[in-house]
Amino acid sequence: MGQVIVRNLDDETIGALKSRAAMHGNSLEQELRGILAQAARLGPRERVALADEIRAMTPGKRQSDSTALVRADRER
Repeated sequence: MGQVIVRNLDDETIGALKSRAAMHGNSLEQELRGILAQAARLGPRERVALADEIRAMTPGKRQSDSTALVRADRER
């Protein structure tokens, strides 16, 4: 796993994060991992935007029906 160093956080922010961690019964590091993991997840709008962006890479091409692909895979 990788590591990240965040420099120049003000003392008030660090204190608030420590309090939040204590409220959840976590260490500061564990709390920060949870916050970052949640922030990194794509929301519904972001997923749709990403799908649109990928779809735009192949203009004019018909996209496969994923339902048919899933059924074919299940029948194997």
